[in-house]
Amino acid sequence: MTGRNRILITAAVLCHLLVALPLVTSQLPPEDPASKTRQDQSPQAKPDVEETPCAKAAAAQREKGNVETICAIQQEEQGPVYKLHGAVEIYYGTYVVRGDDATYNSDTKEVTAQGHFALDGGPNDDHIRASRGSYNLDLETGKFYDVTGTTGIRFRANKVLLTSSSPFVFTGKRVEKVSEDRYLVYDGTITTCELPHPKWEFDARKVSVEVGGNAEIYRSAFLLHGLPVLYFPYVTHPVEKEARESGFLMPAAGHSSSYGYTFGDAYYWAINRMMDATIGGEYMSLRGGSQRGEFRLRPSETSYVDLNYFGVIDRGIGTPPVPEGGENARLNAAGNLDGFRAVTSVDYLTSYLFRLAFNEVFTQAVYSEVKSDAFLSKSTDGFNINGFAERYQNFLSTTPGQVITILHTPSFDTSSVDHSLGHSPFYWSFDESATGLSRSEPSQCATIGTTQSCTLPFRTATLVGRFDLNPRISLPLLFRGWSLRPELTLHETYYTQRLVGESGADPGTAVSNDINRRALETAVQLRPPPLERVFDKEFLGRKWKHVIEPKVTYRYVTGVNNYPSILKFDERDILSDTNEVEYGFVSRLYAKRTSAKTEDCEPVMKGLMVGGAVPESAIPWQHINPLSNAPCAPGPSSHEIVTWELAQKYFLDPNFGGALIPGQRNVFTTTIDLTGIAFVTEPLHLSPLVSRLKIETSARTDAEWDLDYDFQHNRTNASTLLANYHIGQVTIGAGDAFLQIPVQTGVLPTASSSTSGTSTSEAQPEVFNQFRFGLGYGSLTRRGFSAASSFGFDSEAKQLQFVNAQATYNWDCCGVTLAYRTYTVANVRNENLFLLTFTLANIGSFGSLRPQDRLY
Repeated sequence: MTGRNRILITAAVLCHLLVALPLVTSQLPPEDPASKTRQDQSPQAKPDVEETPCAKAAAAQREKGNVETICAIQQEEQGPVYKLHGAVEIYYGTYVVRGDDATYNSDTKEVTAQGHFALDGGPNDDHIRASRGSYNLDLETGKFYDVTGTTGIRFRANKVLLTSSSPFVFTGKRVEKVSEDRYLVYDGTITTCELPHPKWEFDARKVSVEVGGNAEIYRSAFLLHGLPVLYFPYVTHPVEKEARESGFLMPAAGHSSSYGYTFGDAYYWAINRMMDATIGGEYMSLRGGSQRGEFRLRPSETSYVDLNYFGVIDRGIGTPPVPEGGENARLNAAGNLDGFRAVTSVDYLTSYLFRLAFNEVFTQAVYSEVKSDAFLSKSTDGFNINGFAERYQNFLSTTPGQVITILHTPSFDTSSVDHSLGHSPFYWSFDESATGLSRSEPSQCATIGTTQSCTLPFRTATLVGRFDLNPRISLPLLFRGWSLRPELTLHETYYTQRLVGESGADPGTAVSNDINRRALETAVQLRPPPLERVFDKEFLGRKWKHVIEPKVTYRYVTGVNNYPSILKFDERDILSDTNEVEYGFVSRLYAKRTSAKTEDCEPVMKGLMVGGAVPESAIPWQHINPLSNAPCAPGPSSHEIVTWELAQKYFLDPNFGGALIPGQRNVFTTTIDLTGIAFVTEPLHLSPLVSRLKIETSARTDAEWDLDYDFQHNRTNASTLLANYHIGQVTIGAGDAFLQIPVQTGVLPTASSSTSGTSTSEAQPEVFNQFRFGLGYGSLTRRGFSAASSFGFDSEAKQLQFVNAQATYNWDCCGVTLAYRTYTVANVRNENLFLLTFTLANIGSFGSLRPQDRLY
């Protein structure tokens, strides 16, 4: 029940000034109530509401439990009706009503006022200025005329606090508040910009706004700096966090040297609370049309489905025109099924040429692999059960059919962690797999010297059965900090097909003659006590600790005497005999702060982070509320600053039990586990020295250098250097990737050749050396200017691979982003692209630059 206690104060002089709002810096001139002229007020006319005598009296009455306070210069009381004149102030609950003259019914809580009418407060922090109006303080409904107002914004002197995820500013000849949260604005404007000169606004015949809900705008013109740009018969915008509404999205237009002028739009379908879809298309004046679609489903917090489709019907370029169109579909899904975790990631691509020609991200455009997998897994009591299917494709060129395909359909795996063997000191574990496999390869051609040689195509049966069992027993021993772990593993693998006739570069033939591979593996791992030192002196406000962890492992595998007859599908098939010693150490440097440190919480331009960019989440509606204003999380007081790992293997058997074929790329389990270049082409005793150095002084500064140095040839096989630095508004990323890959040499049998017979030629290693660099300032939501640029350079080809540049300028309520891109992709694509996006605060963005393609 509403309390009826109230206090009346009559003042002889004007006891307050109207509050001037930082966002709505105007009031209606008293001599012309119908005027819509906006007049700026000086900063001196911004006293705090609580400073007036009536406001202080109302605060004192609230402490006594009275919710109603009335102030005026003159007042007449007729029962529950009060006629008030001069400097009227009515305080009721969280509302304050002001005006020159007012009539107030204390029973119905209906107030009618005119002359500098003002309404402030309420659950949505309404601030309304009008020439006249009426309002019911209990029902929270009313009508106002010649209005300027805001909602969702709280003012305290010169400070502005957002109290809603959808604050807005509006004007109108007539405004009706029909419920606690809904406004109807007639013949007015709506914007999120500062008045009296908004950067943008909708000038509409009618606007229906639900605070925290949907905004519907009828027969409106979109004005930019007062100039009409677009006309919309109907516009809707769901501003509530969880709200979605069907309708056409903002159109996008642009220009590309490869595609010509482009124009596209999409329709958004809010199917129900847990699913939606987007279907759209784009016209390209030089190429044809493209189609896009996305379906999203989120039935629970732990399950989701996200399906994306992109296709192009291409007219082709060149003389004669060569169509480069195709289709690409991606499905990502996850969920829980009766205690099992189900995850699916399917990628379907019709043509590698299509990806090169139309993918808008350089690193994705040049990626030749397509992977799809689905698995069902469950872990309980240290045992893992998995069922999965997988398809792997590697496109060798843009020629149709030049693709290697490997299928795992179906596959069932079980494994376990170490379990104690009764009451003995021994531990046991196992790993087993039953898989249906297939592999196909096209004919491949290579030129060595003056000879062009082509292999025959290769294909296994539609379903090759493989059964793999690997029981293991170990005896971990600890003595005064020393760790010794001897281990014994039995490998038993059965195949329903075998490989015959492999010679040189000829892949051979898969025949239906089963084969069994049996091997015995023993390993002994020795870990001495780590060497530690804590430094007493502080340096850079931190205390430091250095730890060195050495490790030596001896490994012996015997029994793989049929390696050339084993079909190769994955890592289970490349086990070979070996007799080796692996040695190395890990050096770690820790730092602990001795005093608190102010955290750098400026946003990072993740698109510039070389080697460390976070991929976009495929989980529907998984995002962070930008208005959450979460506090900056402090970093850990202790941190691993430097990690440096060195490792190398010495092979007592340089031929790996006869499995190595000189002049070919041989891949073994022992080499794939160590170095970046997994294959060897000749016998060797020493593996490359592997160095992995990582420096991370903070969560926003890191560097990494991975190096493989080959002592046998005195050369660097692989070197990858990555560095990312972020401080304040500046983000820097740089990287260099260097590879020297051994090539196959020797005699190549030919299916067709430009010369008769065969030829032998020594070939130098293939060298790749590519640089990446990115530099940026600011962020997407920063007020003012922000910019970023990145490029990739191939030093061997002596050409730029790509250049990206993006610049943004944000005002208080809108922003403009310009982007430029140039791509050089093989002989398929040489493109220059200009993009533009315009963003409205609390409304959205429209233009040709998609969020996933931004640098920041």
